Amino acid sequence: MSAHLIRADGDSVGRADRPLLVTVDGTPVAGVQGQTLATVLLADGQSHWRTGANGGRRGVFCGIGVCFDCVATVNGVPDVRLCRRPARDGDRVTTQNRSAAQ
Repeated sequence: MSAHLIRADGDSVGRADRPLLVTVDGTPVAGVQGQTLATVLLADGQSHWRTGANGGRRGVFCGIGVCFDCVATVNGVPDVRLCRRPARDGDRVTTQNRSAAQ
């Protein structure tokens, strides 16, 4: 997956994208209707949003919902796979930390 965001005025397909806004740990992040939450975060330059039990940083690995590396809490629901969840305007994403050093 690429973290490259195509600007609407430079899109050769000519889509009429509808912007949306989500918050990640309280910080607003802009996205486009139709993107997954993982894509919104990647386009914002974020490569990880979960810390595993061994302290390793996790984000998108498989990108198809098989590996569960990209989970976060969305609107109070824990362990949501961000690569599978369509972004909705107003979503609240909270990163997860399961490291032993918490």
